[in-house]
Amino acid sequence: MIMDIQHYLQDKRQFINDYLPSFLAEKSIPGLLKDSMLYSLQAGGKRLRPILTLAVLDAFGKRAEVGLEAACALEMVHTYSLIHDDLPCMDDDDYRRGKPTNHKAFGEAIAILAGDALLTFSFQVIAGSHVYSPEQKVSLLSILSEASGAEGMVAGQAVDMESENQELTLEELQSIHERKTGRLLEASVLFGAVLADADTEDFARLKAFSRHLGIAFQIQDDILDVTGDSELLGKQAGSDENNFKSTYPKLLTLDGAKAELAHHIKLAKENLREAKVHPVILEGITDYIVSRNH
Repeated sequence: MIMDIQHYLQDKRQFINDYLPSFLAEKSIPGLLKDSMLYSLQAGGKRLRPILTLAVLDAFGKRAEVGLEAACALEMVHTYSLIHDDLPCMDDDDYRRGKPTNHKAFGEAIAILAGDALLTFSFQVIAGSHVYSPEQKVSLLSILSEASGAEGMVAGQAVDMESENQELTLEELQSIHERKTGRLLEASVLFGAVLADADTEDFARLKAFSRHLGIAFQIQDDILDVTGDSELLGKQAGSDENNFKSTYPKLLTLDGAKAELAHHIKLAKENLREAKVHPVILEGITDYIVSRNH
C-alpha cells in the first residue's frame, strides 16, 4: 500500500505542478512580480493540501479533476503564507525547499507583494471558475477566507510570534497550530467534501478527520525539526529551537510527541472510517504524514 500511495502522491503532485503556472500565464502581471510569484509557486513541495482535495473527491468516487481549480487556489494561499513566514520580520529564513527564500531572491518588498498577489489571486481563481456552481463557489470562498484569515492561519501566525520566548501549555500550543497549520489542511479536505456534495454527517466526519490530521502534521513537523536532515527538509533543522519556540518535543519530550502523534493519527482514521467514503487513499496519505522525512 505504501508504494501505491507514493505513486498516487507523485502522480497527483505532477498533475498539480503542471497546471499551477497556467493560471498566471496569460495574466497582465508586471514582470518582476510575476517572476516572484512563479518562483515560489514552482519551487516544488509536497503539494499535500491540493492533493487532499483531489483525494477526497476520489474517496467519494468523483472525478478528481473537478477539484483542480480549488486545489490550486489552496496551494496559492499556502505558498503566500510561506513567502511571508520566511520574511526577516517573521521567521527570518534564508532557504525554503532547498532554494533561497523569495525575499532573498527578489527583495523584501516584491516578496511581500508576491504573497499578497497569490492570496488574492486564489479567490479570483475560484470566483471565476466555469466548473463550480454559485452555491459551491460561496461555500469554497467562505471556507478559504475563514481558514486563511484573522480567525485562522493569520491568527495562528500572530499568536505564534507573540509566544516566542514563552513557555506554552500543550493546549496553547495546539491552539496555535490548529490555526496556523491545521485550518488550511482542514479547508483542503472540506473543499473536496463540498465539491463531492457530501451530506451533513459526512461533512462533519471529514472535518473531524482533517482536524486530527492537521495536528498530526504539525507534530511530525516539530519532530523532524529535532531529528531531520537539513538537506532533506530544504531548510535549517533546529530552527524552532533557535527561535525559542515551544514545540511538541520540547513540551512532551521526543517520545511523548511521538505518542501524541500516534493518538491523533488514530482519531483521524476513526473519523474517516465512519464517513461514507472509500478510505484507502486518505488512510494512505495519513500514514504518509507519519512516515515522511521532510
